[in-house]
Amino acid sequence: MKLHWQIFLALVLGTITGVAFPGVNPYTSWIGELFMNALSMLIVPLVFFSIISGIIGIAGSGGGVTRLGARIGGFYILTMMAAILTGLILVNLIRPGSHIHVENAAIPAGIGQTSVKDIVVGFVPKNILEALSSNQTIPVIVIAFLVGLNLHKISPEKKNLLTGFFQGGLELILHITRAIIKCSPVGIFAIVVKQFASTPDYWGLLQTMLLYMLTVLAGLVIHVFVWLHLMIRFYKVNPIKHFRNMSVPLLTAFSTASSGATLPLTLHAVEHRDGVSSRITNFTIPLGATVNMDGTGLLECVAVIFIAQAYGIELGIVQQAVIVAVSLLCAIGSAGIPMAALVMMALILTAVGLPLEGIGLVIGVDRILDMARTAVNVYGDTCVAVMVAKAEGETLSVDRK
Repeated sequence: MKLHWQIFLALVLGTITGVAFPGVNPYTSWIGELFMNALSMLIVPLVFFSIISGIIGIAGSGGGVTRLGARIGGFYILTMMAAILTGLILVNLIRPGSHIHVENAAIPAGIGQTSVKDIVVGFVPKNILEALSSNQTIPVIVIAFLVGLNLHKISPEKKNLLTGFFQGGLELILHITRAIIKCSPVGIFAIVVKQFASTPDYWGLLQTMLLYMLTVLAGLVIHVFVWLHLMIRFYKVNPIKHFRNMSVPLLTAFSTASSGATLPLTLHAVEHRDGVSSRITNFTIPLGATVNMDGTGLLECVAVIFIAQAYGIELGIVQQAVIVAVSLLCAIGSAGIPMAALVMMALILTAVGLPLEGIGLVIGVDRILDMARTAVNVYGDTCVAVMVAKAEGETLSVDRK
């Protein structure tokens, strides 16, 4: 049985057990805590190695980021920010998590009250080892960026040695991650039992989950048909024709929930149907499959704020800005991570001090949303390829007449 079906079965059994036999919660809750501890254990090495490896890939093997690479990176940041801010606005307007209140969460004091000064000062740790050992997510991200951006400045021999170390470290931690993810059905079962056993309003929780799912889907639709289409129209591209040309890779991405599996189809559609040159296509699309995660960034932002609302925590502007920033930065390192949404969500929750067990509130509908966000991730890559081609002066078959 495939992993996503195992997780679905665990969700069903966990829901039934939590509703019908809430007394078993004290005997199963430790399993959920063990699973959350395992996820928490992965955060620092996964973020550290994946961000450095991502920057190494962007910088290329000749040294430095080229003009074309800088332009592509700028477009990817633009599209991801548009997606994340769309999710931020919708989750604050709809407030899907405010219709239910979840108890029994170990919530640190002072959540939602951190000042801008505290956030900025916290970017740079007093002690690198202390930041690594205490799961201080934002300083670890800053350290990883500093290492990745300066790696090409050292001698080639030492650079190659360290590059092999960081990429090998990422490969090792991904193997460990896959081993832990294989145990996720058992951990998710225990988490769901706890959520339903501690929530008297079962129907309210289910309705809240439906509203959360609709919020994410609405954000994805707005991002595709409003923001991405406005961006490519700015470069005098016909968005309807472009969308139609991308139908095969989009349907494949939606059905497989894998941007990697869709990559050959995306490359073919962008080059042969839109008319983008192979020089740009072969650089932009594979890079986008690694670092450009419009749909994933939107979902993570909505999910984390939804969890805070469900626990009755009002996040201030500063904390929501941190969520936006961390969602954006983590997109660079999320490619290739098994169940990336689950792992990255744990990272963002840690960054703002929210309880990791809140993941149990959203994991139930993740498979459906995974299909939708993957399609949006792929479509964002194709739109960036078109915009880069137009910025480079190319004439395309999807140009507006």
